[in-house]
Amino acid sequence: MTSANMELQKAVFLALCHDAALVARLGGPNVYDHVPAAAAFPYVTFGQTAVYDWSTDSEIGDEHLFTIHVWARAGGKKQVLEIMDLIASRMSVAALTLDRHRLVNLALQYSQARNDDERDGYHGLLRYRAVTEAV
Repeated sequence: MTSANMELQKAVFLALCHDAALVARLGGPNVYDHVPAAAAFPYVTFGQTAVYDWSTDSEIGDEHLFTIHVWARAGGKKQVLEIMDLIASRMSVAALTLDRHRLVNLALQYSQARNDDERDGYHGLLRYRAVTEAV
């Protein structure tokens, strides 16, 4: 059986990579699980994920907490905030399709943008909560 977590990440990845405004702002489909060594800024990565049992007496389900990171150098924090806004807009209307699970809900819990001295740039973070059920 395919993991609901893997299905959810794949669906989010596809939604972001097929968003024309986001791809244009990133300068290409620069959405990664693992960042290539020569990746150009700006880009988006998947961060930490956590999955918790959300089953009821009648349904088998999971609660997912996952993060999406935005990395940029040029344009300051403004560029990161603009990309974060594009992601949040896309995720708020995305009809995410999973193979063997159903997405019950998806919500942005919080977002944060800050300077990142270690990467000589700016870092944005969006944390999402999703609930899935097996079908």
